[in-house]
Amino acid sequence: MDLTQLAAGLAIGLGALGPGIGLGLGVSKAMEALGRNPEASGAMFVPYVLGLALTEAVAIYALVIGLLILFT
Repeated sequence: MDLTQLAAGLAIGLGALGPGIGLGLGVSKAMEALGRNPEASGAMFVPYVLGLALTEAVAIYALVIGLLILFT
């Protein structure tokens, strides 16, 4: 019985769980901060987008690992 498909599914599933939670929390806190201080939107835009990009990179790494497991 070959378990590579299960391993690939678990790799991408569990690998996307953390970034999904992180993105949700990041957007939530950014909206709270903008609600309290709308004038700070310009100052927080670049760190916010950079943080989202770095969080999303973890999910992309999990996808690559899942594909490597599946096709090698």
